[in-house]
Amino acid sequence: MTELIDHIPTGFATEDPDTLRGYLRDMMFVRRFEERAAQGYAQAKIGGYCHLNLGEEATVVGLAAAMRPTDYLFTNYREHGYAIAKGIEPGRVMAELYGRSTGTSKGWGGSMHMFDTATRLLGGYGIVGGQLPLAVGAAMAVDYRGGDDVVICQMGDGTTNIGAFHESLNLAALWRLPVVFVVINNQLGMGTTVENASAEPDLYKRAAAYRMRGEQVDGTDVLAVRDVAGDLIETARREGKPALLEAVSFRLKGHSVVDPAKYRSGADLAAARESDPIARLRADLIDAGVLDESAVPELERAVAAEVDAAVAFADASPHPEPSSLFDYTYATPVAGASRRLPADPLF
Repeated sequence: MTELIDHIPTGFATEDPDTLRGYLRDMMFVRRFEERAAQGYAQAKIGGYCHLNLGEEATVVGLAAAMRPTDYLFTNYREHGYAIAKGIEPGRVMAELYGRSTGTSKGWGGSMHMFDTATRLLGGYGIVGGQLPLAVGAAMAVDYRGGDDVVICQMGDGTTNIGAFHESLNLAALWRLPVVFVVINNQLGMGTTVENASAEPDLYKRAAAYRMRGEQVDGTDVLAVRDVAGDLIETARREGKPALLEAVSFRLKGHSVVDPAKYRSGADLAAARESDPIARLRADLIDAGVLDESAVPELERAVAAEVDAAVAFADASPHPEPSSLFDYTYATPVAGASRRLPADPLF
């Protein structure tokens, strides 16, 4: 496995204490939300595929902190935490997982297809690398219109080995587009280690092939992610220079909720637990006097109560009506389009 950058507790002297505590709270919320999603899947309340952000909370929160609300975010299918961090109400995210009409995609998208134009989360893509060309297209639109928004395109480490990755980075560099590609390197592409799948396992170095800036960051350090991502995003905003960021972290569970991860060694699992970003930030804040240890249980209870409310909202929400099945097949009405449901007569 890739050796993580040595963790050095970031100095908190210049940081706002409320902001630091807020980062911890947001990371705890993503953790608890994902744990409840796993529970909902086991209870058959969530169907299809379901991939969790467990272990990647610092990258989720740090990346969101580096963005403006008007910046666009494209993600892969491991996106629940990003949807929440981008500002979508947690109840709507859980309702989408439950396939309810109050969800972000009205219950038709499910876990892998979160989408919300209001917060500019433009997916949620189930196809590996499917989001990259679209993110480049969005960045081209921003550039064409003369805006100052930036497109952030998140992906997993396995995506760096497909053609769309290289095509997208090449075009972004050629056309000087305001897009930052973020590789979440949790060191496993499904069940294959990065070293066994990539001739160059330091994925950020691939930026050099396109004369693009590449950076690697400890993905378990929320402040490091925020600061490095923020620098790349603001450079893209000012100068139209794309960049590649590799955030190295551990995946605490299997590839999806049904993956027992038997391919992982005991040493790997121990290293993942040792690098838990929430435990590390909590300890750092307590050591720095920013957080009172006695306040942690109450914070945990408050987070759990909010997640419980999201679950209750999803449970109480209605299923989509069968008659709405074809409502979003086309963006605009198409003459003669079939709306025949199963068992309806052919003519």
